[in-house]
Amino acid sequence: MTKDTICGMEVEINKAKFTAVKNGKKYYFCSRKCKDKFLGGIGKNTNKTKDVPDSITKTSMQIKGMHCASCAVNIEKKLRAADGVSKANVNYANEKAYVEYDAASASTDDFVEVVKKLGYVAVPEERNATGYAEALLDITGMSSDHCAGIIQRSISALDGVKEVKTNLATGKADIFYDARKVSVQQIIKAIEGAGYGAKKTESRDLQKEEREKEILTLKIKTAVSFLLSLPLLYYMAADFLSLQMPMFFESNMAIIQFLLATPVILISYNFYISGTRSVFNLSPNMDSLVAIGTGAAYLYSVFNTFIVSGLLYYEIAALLLAFILLGKYLEAVAKGKTSEAIKKLMGLQAKTAIVFRGGKEHEIAIEEVQVNDIVLVKPGQKVPVDGVIVDGHSSVDESMITGESIPVEKSKGDKVIGATMNKTGAFKFRATKVGSDTALAQIIRLVEEAQGSKAPIQKLADRISAYFVPAVVAIAIISSLAWYFSGMGFAFSLTIFVAVLIIACPCALGLATPTAIMVGTGKGAENGILIKSAEALQKANEITTVIFDKTGTLTKGKPKVTDVVAVGKNREKDVLALAASAEKHSEHPLGEAIVNGAKERKIKVIEPKKFSSITGRGIFAQVRSKKVLLGNRKLMAEKKINIKSIEKEMQKLEHEGKTAMIIAVNNKTAGIVAVADTLKENSKEAVEMLRLLGKKVVMITGDNKRTADAIAKLAGVEKVFAEVLPEDKSQEVKKLQAAGEKVAMVGDGINDAPALAQADIGIAIGSGTDIAIESGDIVLIKEDLRDVVKAMKLSRVTMSKIRQNLFWAFFYNTVGIPVAAGVLYPFTGWLLSPIIAGAAMAFSSVSVVTNSLILKRKKI
Repeated sequence: MTKDTICGMEVEINKAKFTAVKNGKKYYFCSRKCKDKFLGGIGKNTNKTKDVPDSITKTSMQIKGMHCASCAVNIEKKLRAADGVSKANVNYANEKAYVEYDAASASTDDFVEVVKKLGYVAVPEERNATGYAEALLDITGMSSDHCAGIIQRSISALDGVKEVKTNLATGKADIFYDARKVSVQQIIKAIEGAGYGAKKTESRDLQKEEREKEILTLKIKTAVSFLLSLPLLYYMAADFLSLQMPMFFESNMAIIQFLLATPVILISYNFYISGTRSVFNLSPNMDSLVAIGTGAAYLYSVFNTFIVSGLLYYEIAALLLAFILLGKYLEAVAKGKTSEAIKKLMGLQAKTAIVFRGGKEHEIAIEEVQVNDIVLVKPGQKVPVDGVIVDGHSSVDESMITGESIPVEKSKGDKVIGATMNKTGAFKFRATKVGSDTALAQIIRLVEEAQGSKAPIQKLADRISAYFVPAVVAIAIISSLAWYFSGMGFAFSLTIFVAVLIIACPCALGLATPTAIMVGTGKGAENGILIKSAEALQKANEITTVIFDKTGTLTKGKPKVTDVVAVGKNREKDVLALAASAEKHSEHPLGEAIVNGAKERKIKVIEPKKFSSITGRGIFAQVRSKKVLLGNRKLMAEKKINIKSIEKEMQKLEHEGKTAMIIAVNNKTAGIVAVADTLKENSKEAVEMLRLLGKKVVMITGDNKRTADAIAKLAGVEKVFAEVLPEDKSQEVKKLQAAGEKVAMVGDGINDAPALAQADIGIAIGSGTDIAIESGDIVLIKEDLRDVVKAMKLSRVTMSKIRQNLFWAFFYNTVGIPVAAGVLYPFTGWLLSPIIAGAAMAFSSVSVVTNSLILKRKKI
């Protein structure tokens, strides 16, 4: 462990709470006092001091053993309090914890320990890290534990192998390794070198296996519980319905009930372990309620069976557990369906790739492909990773990324995207992005992070869940004591006590929001809409104004030269030649259009001697001996160039929706080059759909007002912000927000980054390979502006489901707990049976998840 000595104290770096930089070197401190002493006091040479960690790391962990929202809230609270943690979120629906922390102050091992102390199991998801992979091998010749040990040692000795598990019963070895350091072939050779045989089996979906194992376990427990509980139900009904009971059973009824109920208690041991541990940790959860309620009924019955003679409540304890297990089983099945979108995306990935190494073809696991590998793709195969074609040509189906059903022709120099389908020819390509850097991997990451995030609306449910269980226990004790001292007797009071504990359901509250978020974000991903957080999904429903950038968003962003106007003795050909030569090194779409226009007309474009860009105005270049200015009116005004002679022609072109650029040579007007950018096919339809939703639509552009108005008219946009410099776009967003508008900004995610970040929601237009546009809250993969409307509709229906779920969760508990406490008994003489309470509790959470799943069938 790396250590440093500061202020006479030996500090472990990964335990340090404070850091500071002095003379270019980073120091670690156990406390602020030590840091300040080292720096000579606050305010002295502390300009480089960093209390906020300079390297925030993200990690996720699978949490096992959570049974309710209270569990998630308690774990989240403890993780947030851990050293070095800046953010923590625990999602009960997908059973994961997401933590942001300073790697210099904490590690995943610390978080595992925090979770362990609370009585749960945390498994870090390191297998998602770049370069790491897992291989399952079939081993031959492994006949004993001794053999298994030899194989395990042989594999573990390889550099890059992180974990090895051998299973003698199945004859398999499960290896977790760093694919950048070791390959499956090397692992197999190591096994063969030890005298055994090995071959790779199909890779496994570990989470799917865990989920299926959990569902099967719950299914068996539920079946056994009901099988043993039904005779107890017959015992209970016999008294009320005067049913005949065989003499043997009647005389040994207490012992038989004990023998039937005890196995149900034993197979439900996890409720008692988790519930008891949570009570001792001062963080009671739903398991605590179940453990106290059923445990009280069972122990009271045991006491009356073996110590004194009295009433028996075995059927209550056993049937309650049976119904709770049934609810948990149905909930597990339903929760599994909420994450189907991720499973579908992961299923798109190729499993293997054919690469050239040492002049030969090798078929390797997808995880072992490295950047710059030459990869062969044959007809009918999936493209394994992202890259650029170096040889061959084909047509590739990119519908899984772009939504475009027509295959795209690809040849040398074209980009290909991992998981797309090669149709006809074979080609070789150089891998440029592998592992977690590929477009599909980034899509999966964005969806997973969104599904694990929390919407603001969930805060209320979390606050209630934190106090829910202690409040229910208090209500149960108070109501049972009140009935007891009112003269109703111990048996009646115990029934009240158990019913109140059991009917309370924090699960429904905990599942209300995350299940709907998981289904909503998953449905968005299936439609090419990547929603990066639950907060963005909620805010999209609140938007009142949508701002569209013009170039590349409303328009195709591929302008073409339409008109060339020459002034005086200048010829049109010469004007375009000078403009194209001046723009030769420009990366602006308008500059590229001018260069391409000259080439199409077979006009020679020469190298400029000087070139400089003037932001928001145009360019300056020296072409041979001529000083060329190309740009808008502002540029000409600044350089004091008279443009009156061409003003009328300028206005005519601008009214036609064209961008007219003035060219001046040696400070004299030489002509005009007009460029037009056409609307995207669906822009007008998208604007109309937004207006039908009641949204205000605005267009923002750096173009002059006449051109902007012409484009806006074609698109159906009524309000326009024209002649806005890129750095000023965010100011226009602020003005709208100051006027009370909730603003969504739609742009390309590059020039519009400040405006996207300033807006309440930034909607970035993606293009598959640049999918991780950081400035947007929502990314539209298909570049179809109608998806802006779909995103808002998806937000609306998802929020509607969340409100429905929360209403029924609150309604259920608000009504159910008082009824269980016996408030109706004085008026109706009717008392809620704990068994009915247990059934109601079990199905309340199932109904919430099922309601969320209905989202899947909604059309957006």
